[in-house]
Amino acid sequence: MGISEIISITVVLAALFAYVNNRIIKWPPTIGIMVISLGCSIIFAVVGNFHPIVSEKVLRLVDSINFRDVLLNFMLSFLLFAGAIHIDTDQLRKERWPVLALSTIGTVISTTVVGTATFYLFGLFDIHIPFIYCLLFGSVISPTDPIAVLAILKEAKIPSSLELKISGESLFNDGVAVVIFVTLLDAAGTGAAVDALSVAKLFLQEAVGGVLFGAVLGYAGYYALRPIDDYKVEVLVTVAIVMGGYFLAGLLHVSGPLAMVVAGLLTGNKVKREAMSNVSRDYLGKFWELVDEILNAILFMLIGLEMLIIKIDTTILIIGGISILVVLAARWLAVFVPIRLLKFKIKFERNAIAILTWGGLRGGLSVALALSLGPQMYREEFVLVTYIIVVFSILVQGLTIGSFTKKLLRQPA
Repeated sequence: MGISEIISITVVLAALFAYVNNRIIKWPPTIGIMVISLGCSIIFAVVGNFHPIVSEKVLRLVDSINFRDVLLNFMLSFLLFAGAIHIDTDQLRKERWPVLALSTIGTVISTTVVGTATFYLFGLFDIHIPFIYCLLFGSVISPTDPIAVLAILKEAKIPSSLELKISGESLFNDGVAVVIFVTLLDAAGTGAAVDALSVAKLFLQEAVGGVLFGAVLGYAGYYALRPIDDYKVEVLVTVAIVMGGYFLAGLLHVSGPLAMVVAGLLTGNKVKREAMSNVSRDYLGKFWELVDEILNAILFMLIGLEMLIIKIDTTILIIGGISILVVLAARWLAVFVPIRLLKFKIKFERNAIAILTWGGLRGGLSVALALSLGPQMYREEFVLVTYIIVVFSILVQGLTIGSFTKKLLRQPA
């Protein structure tokens, strides 16, 4: 099947699922689309038992889509830039310490706790996986994805400062988690010991390099857009920043995700305020909002269809179910520790720990990172466990976070 056919079918399915959700189910778009996609996957699997040719065609389509490449090498750059462009840096600066602590200390804590618990959990079922691979899984499942939950939280009318903590943390911890993942993947691949010096060196190269490169991209866009006033050219330049910048980040071996976040923050604030007319600002905002919605529809549809090619194992299903509790406990600890460290300096909202814990959804990035593992790294086991956690996170946490938040906020102080 050619690339044009794959793209056409994918977009048509995403549009169809979005339409059905909008007209009938009326759930938050990303959640509704994934539910319909999961339902179709189950139907195709059942029909395939009676008419194998139908199942084979669908499987061929899904298998021809490299989810890892589609997300990590294309969609992630657009999604992070689109998310960052709508964040007010003046407000983000007020929340910089919680966002920084949650996205760094919190991600490291989550990776360590989940990795250690996974090592012993698999051991209980007589599946012995080297500790480095379990840590690798910890980095896979640690990044949070607020896409499906932010719209619900807005309806719940949570404090804007708390909403900014959730969105800011997720933007930066995606980049931090990828850096940790790359570090552990390199150590696991070479068989070298994970020492503090090598971790620090790679972190400086990937994370700090990504932030600096993102600033370069943002200022390059600023100086390029300042002398012109044509919204079509201005929007095109921002697209070039994302596509060209992400490509160059890979060549320079710096973090592309972090570069996109920083470039998006600069574009959405300094560039829009100082280098654009009101007309251009309006078109730029609407364009990137549309890109965000379209790509998220496609992403969550693909997550649902991935079920067709994931190998099911009863023992791993049980481990996956237990891992949901492990990940929630790790998330609570990853939120509790930074907040306790900062509470003497910063005042946090009531029930912030509970809301941040339950609102820490896992999404497509975790699935993509799991699919990046080599077969010798227990890829099949970790992909299934990751998928179980992501589906639970989006369906259960995503659908209940609104009522959960409202209930907490109604409680007397």
